[in-house]
Amino acid sequence: MQQLFSHIKGDKSIWAIVALMAIFSFMPVFSASSNLAYLNGGDGNTISYLIKHFIHLGLGFGLMYAVHKVPLHYFKGISLIMLPLVIVLLIITLAQGTTIGGANASRWISIPIVNLSFQTSSLAGVVLLVYVARYLAKYKERDLKFKQSLVSLWLPVFAVVGLVLPANFSTAALLFFMVILVVYIGKYPLKYLGFILGIGLVMLSIFVLTAKAFPGLFPNRVDTWMSRIENFSEPDGDEQYQVEKAKIAIATGGLTGNGIGKSVQRHFLPQSSSDFIYAIVVEEMGLFGGLGVVLAYLLLLFRISIVASKSSNLFGKLITIAVGLPIIFQALINMSVAVELLPVTGQTLPLISSGGSSIWMTCISIGIILSVSNKEDNQTKETSVSNETEDNPLEVLSETI
Repeated sequence: MQQLFSHIKGDKSIWAIVALMAIFSFMPVFSASSNLAYLNGGDGNTISYLIKHFIHLGLGFGLMYAVHKVPLHYFKGISLIMLPLVIVLLIITLAQGTTIGGANASRWISIPIVNLSFQTSSLAGVVLLVYVARYLAKYKERDLKFKQSLVSLWLPVFAVVGLVLPANFSTAALLFFMVILVVYIGKYPLKYLGFILGIGLVMLSIFVLTAKAFPGLFPNRVDTWMSRIENFSEPDGDEQYQVEKAKIAIATGGLTGNGIGKSVQRHFLPQSSSDFIYAIVVEEMGLFGGLGVVLAYLLLLFRISIVASKSSNLFGKLITIAVGLPIIFQALINMSVAVELLPVTGQTLPLISSGGSSIWMTCISIGIILSVSNKEDNQTKETSVSNETEDNPLEVLSETI
């Protein structure tokens, strides 16, 4: 066991938090999957869903381990190579995306060779944010010209966000918000940033008006996210039905919950193991369980901020913020939807909800953060060894010989 842990580098607290959240996720996923097990003539056996979740997590942790071994500066080149690829994947998804698990959205592409469906917007978000961090770090010491940044920085941003928008408004909005936050932290000129926000608002308005004028242009895509916003205040909407069931689950949970595996609303919530899994957690484990989940994300946020503050270079700071904060924001959005603070968005609860793409991209993001902390740990050790050598005359003599 000690030999196994010796291969794990980076912030040990992050490793522990992520591992505990993954272990915890088996309980709500196993319980919430019971309604899916009866669909389409199923026999109610949830073991297959538990095994599937285990495989997704296993692959996710494998990706996290592999990524955290990658030297930090490699991610600059990787983002440049991957950005054109994810744009192509987004175009393919927009053209022939499929509906998975009964969800009324076209966000996935299928890979027939391995019988796998993949949500391309998740990968695109990570790649784009790493690219933005690379660009800001590269031009920190240079005189940044707005026209140059329009082509090199904002054209890829608007291309990715624009391709994600028709099928997944919440992901596109979250991604654009995170880009704005990262460039603000990276000290991009505010006078330019205001102009970019104006361009984004105009483009969104044009898109909405076009979708309204030509409803057949984006069938079964735009209608989904637009109806969620419109139905947010309507008591009889289909989206309101899901929220009402989630609120009932939370209300009946009380302080200590009804007990693990004893949820009632899991049989009525269409996405109980993904979008509304937080409601199932509170119903079965009560207020204490719900607060425990919130505390876990806050602890993760704290460790992410520690890694960012300790990073000795701007790229390390920015990439940690760029890939770390979306995990926390996504969790907050998911929990806010369950208590009706936000309209239904389709955002999963990172590391706890079922689903492959979300788990894998979250683990890749965590792996990048661990790579940053690993680099800082190595530099600290090298500095310590260097200081010890300078302070010890015998070591100096040995090195001279």
